[in-house]
Amino acid sequence: IWIPKLIKKRVCTTFVEDSFSNGVLCQCGGAQELHASITAGDHVISQWDSEQHTSEYPTDAFGQLEFAGAGRRNSPFLRLAHDTPPDNVYSLMTSQWGLPVPNLVVSVVGGEGKEKVKPWVREVIRQGLVRAAQSTGAWIMTSGLREGVGRCVGEAVRDHCATASSLSQGKVIAVGVAPWGLIYQRQQLVNPQGSFPARYYVHNMPRESSCLDNNHQAFLLVDDGSVGHRGSETMFRANLEDFISHQRTGSGSIEIPVLCVLIAGDAAMLERVDVSLKNTTPWLVLAGSGPAADLIAAILKDLNIPLSPPVSPTLPTTSEESRKRASVELRDRVREKINKHFPSETELEKLVEQVSALSIYHNRDLITVLHGDQEGQDDFDRIILRALVRAAKRDANDASEYTEELKLAVAWDRVDIAKSELFNGGIQWRYEDLEEAMTDALVNDKPHFVRLFVENGLNILDYLTYHRLESLYSSLSDCSLVSSFLQRRLQERVGLAGSQTRFSISQVSRVLSEIMEDVCQPFYYTPLGVEHRWASRKAMKVPASVYRKQRCMSPWIALFIWAVLQNRREMSIYFWEMAGESVLSALAGCKILRELSKLETETETKLSMKELAQTFENLAHDVFSECYQSNESRSFKLLIRQSPVWGSATCLQMATAADARLFFSHDGVQTLLSDIWWGDMDSNTEVWKLVLSFFLPPFIYTSLISFKSVPNIFSQDSESLVDASRAISQKRPFILHRWRQFWFAPVTSFLGNVLMYFLFLFLFAYILLVDFKPPPPYGPAPSELVLYFWVFTLVCEEIRQTFFVGSTTVIQRMKLYIQDIWNKCDITALTLFILGLLCRMFPWTYNFGRAVLCVDYMVFTLRLIHIFAVHKQLGPKIIIVGKMVKDVFFFLFFLGVWLMAYGVANQALLYSYDSRPGWIIRRVFYRPYMHIYGQIPLDEIDGMCRHEKECTDNVTLIHQGAEPCPQSDANWLVLILLSVYLLVTNILLVNLLIAMFSYTFNKVQEHSDVYWKFQRYNLIAEYHSRPCLSPPFIIISHLHIFFKRVIQRLPSNKNQHFMLDLKSKEASLLNMWESTLKENLLSMQGKKQRESDTERLKRTSTKVDSVLKQMSEIRDHDRRLRKLESEVSDDYAHLSTCGHRTH
Repeated sequence: IWIPKLIKKRVCTTFVEDSFSNGVLCQCGGAQELHASITAGDHVISQWDSEQHTSEYPTDAFGQLEFAGAGRRNSPFLRLAHDTPPDNVYSLMTSQWGLPVPNLVVSVVGGEGKEKVKPWVREVIRQGLVRAAQSTGAWIMTSGLREGVGRCVGEAVRDHCATASSLSQGKVIAVGVAPWGLIYQRQQLVNPQGSFPARYYVHNMPRESSCLDNNHQAFLLVDDGSVGHRGSETMFRANLEDFISHQRTGSGSIEIPVLCVLIAGDAAMLERVDVSLKNTTPWLVLAGSGPAADLIAAILKDLNIPLSPPVSPTLPTTSEESRKRASVELRDRVREKINKHFPSETELEKLVEQVSALSIYHNRDLITVLHGDQEGQDDFDRIILRALVRAAKRDANDASEYTEELKLAVAWDRVDIAKSELFNGGIQWRYEDLEEAMTDALVNDKPHFVRLFVENGLNILDYLTYHRLESLYSSLSDCSLVSSFLQRRLQERVGLAGSQTRFSISQVSRVLSEIMEDVCQPFYYTPLGVEHRWASRKAMKVPASVYRKQRCMSPWIALFIWAVLQNRREMSIYFWEMAGESVLSALAGCKILRELSKLETETETKLSMKELAQTFENLAHDVFSECYQSNESRSFKLLIRQSPVWGSATCLQMATAADARLFFSHDGVQTLLSDIWWGDMDSNTEVWKLVLSFFLPPFIYTSLISFKSVPNIFSQDSESLVDASRAISQKRPFILHRWRQFWFAPVTSFLGNVLMYFLFLFLFAYILLVDFKPPPPYGPAPSELVLYFWVFTLVCEEIRQTFFVGSTTVIQRMKLYIQDIWNKCDITALTLFILGLLCRMFPWTYNFGRAVLCVDYMVFTLRLIHIFAVHKQLGPKIIIVGKMVKDVFFFLFFLGVWLMAYGVANQALLYSYDSRPGWIIRRVFYRPYMHIYGQIPLDEIDGMCRHEKECTDNVTLIHQGAEPCPQSDANWLVLILLSVYLLVTNILLVNLLIAMFSYTFNKVQEHSDVYWKFQRYNLIAEYHSRPCLSPPFIIISHLHIFFKRVIQRLPSNKNQHFMLDLKSKEASLLNMWESTLKENLLSMQGKKQRESDTERLKRTSTKVDSVLKQMSEIRDHDRRLRKLESEVSDDYAHLSTCGHRTH
């Protein structure tokens, strides 16, 4: 163990006789027999000194301390010498003991011993000190003994942990720094190998002894070799406080503030105050708590009374005589106050010299006096902040004297203090003053401060440059998922561009591209100066000097993405509120979080990501609902407009990628989809009219089908699109224009595909049943050749969907295509057809090919399920069936276990001599499976029911095909196994399956409409992108598309239904309209929240607390007035008595 090698203890090795003990005890407090050497008589030592008369040895008391019967977790403890370097101790506490790095250290001194603590001091500790420590994440350092103030602090921490949440319990750490020689039963802690744990049991402790307090979280037991003496830890504690004050907080933004709180105290405490003041440690003195605190408060109050003649003790005077006179007067005042507060002190002049030489006069800015019996405890954290800031201002060199106060408020996450003390309108903050604090608030996830800084003058456009954005990404936690992604990209960049120590924008862009997939174009390519068609590895070679000084073009969106990647709920929601394009941004946040949740391994983080993703989907739904209620046509534009901020993505594309089913279920989205589905036809057109016009095309030129006057609903208020559509209709003849209006509608394409698919299945069935000819040269028949050509057109369509649909790379298109389960079904069907086609061409595989084609027909028939998914009644039921199929697989797993168990046992008992593999598999799997449906061959299983039939036990005859005879040796066991098997399968497992089906049905039925509407979009998008002709005539459309897209290079007109590129002015108006409605929604939600019962109770509780505080102040004023009135009455009576005596 390394601790004894590093940490030492002190042992008194020289006996210095204590004259008051008749030579029995040493001045260290130990007995004579415990010392190695005794001073000779001719060499008398008058004063014992720890440095001279003690020796260092490895510590023998460390580990975990268990308080017997306390019922709480163990506390780490350590016995150490009083001159141990504080850096070793602090490192041990934070790294080995696991104590969190504090944002504040409050060292409570004084109030030791058996004297009773005043009630108001106890309340200050309980209501003020501990609550302030919890809100700031502080350590509270005490004597660690179960007496005086140390006991009060421990009990207050215990009560806080009992009532506070688990999250805030770890924020209050009570550290006891106690003298080793004063601890009762300290030998229980001694173990040279370390105690894990050491049981500390105290029983019948003498009144003059002291024990450790079980409510402290850690103990430092300071040893100077003395026994039973107080004050041995004073210097070590002061040095530790000074060392901690030069360390950084957990966020690293500021040095850890240290504040000493003086409660009561004896005359020796004055020296302790002097040591800390020389280390520039600020003090908070509780006036009225006890002698030392009252003395210092009186001396500071006396500084306000001018000397006669007026002389400041801190400024040099020109007259030596005046200085001497002032010094004498100061000494007289100090002597008077010492006499008042320490009337029994024998060494009066020594104290006068000590106090007169104190740093009080020169360091008055480091001392803050709190009159706790007059001031409330509710604002104790503000008092601590003021005390620390008062000390910080003393050494501040910057122009803004409130910068340190702001840093402390940010470090403690006390936005309420910042609002009331710093941003109350009295201070004019500059951008430079808020810049560093803003970075701290962002890195340490303090959204309330970010909001406060933005509201008080911080310009986000000036703040967020690409260099600072890189710094924010570099500050990510190493254990986060996004950080691991960026680390991999960093390694790639190091291999490309040499040494690199921080994340760059190009790496962030690549990570976002992986998360967003093909939804949008890569981010941050514009500042990198590269085009979107460039490969990401080329973008990573761009030098940082090109873009780092540039301002971020969309700062709120950039910060929103940064916060979402870290799963920071409040921060990301605030940035979403500030960013534009609210619906698309919320859907993008939903997409990012759901992709990250798939990769996250920690269950709690995964759930929080899913919850935040659902929150953003709800926000997108609510904002769009407001837009739809305000203006339908504008809301449709909102869904299909391409956003330059989000890489030319649309809301529909982002919602599809994010699997935002709730968003798709909105009536506005469904109305737009219906409008696209029907094209230029009226959406109320009956299906029979479409079928009639499909087979008799001249009917489309009659009034049978109604067509819209304006081509698209979403372009009603877009004059340019209306004019363009009218111009196109004027160029084309009416016959051609109406023809395109009918055949180019997705519903017509869908109807044509359905009808032709039924015809395809009929032709396929006819060939398999009637016209399936032998292999060449006798076949195939002409109808089969037509079927081959038909399937060839299907293959061409699948190739078009795989390689020519979408704007991404070919590999991404293939990945996107294969993700769809129905595309996998198509690939399976076409592969089986090609395999069956090849096999049926040869005589030796003819029957196998026919069998493959029969199975393939089943696969093609199942494809009808996807076609009917668009139906409003059948669609939800198809979804329920799909969910139930998953339940069947679980059922088959359990069934397979029982089926194999019973089948093997049954085969071994009845036909142990039949080793034919085919029959073994049949009896082990097939027969037990058929038992479930009631097909039980009792004549084989039950020996009593067997009829006389020809069978044999001869293995040779059995292998030649003879019927084997079942064995009857274990007939009773076979019947028992059969009964158990049927009981489990027919009753238990079948009812389990029914229960699973019922649960799935009830669960999915509630949301089946939402699922169906989401799948409906995919179906509409698929048939919208398909050619107007259906197989086998689709080959004509393929040739036409190839000629227009490849040879003439003309763009597709169908994209305008799902993507709309607005001009800058129109886009700005749309964004402004969306932002206004978002603000209305947020205002309405805030109003509802304020009117909720919870908020009302909070406001009522605050008002009651305020009234109680005012009543307490009124009682205090009344008590003081009564006291003054009594004193005036006494003085008046005294003056009256003197007057009567004079007369």
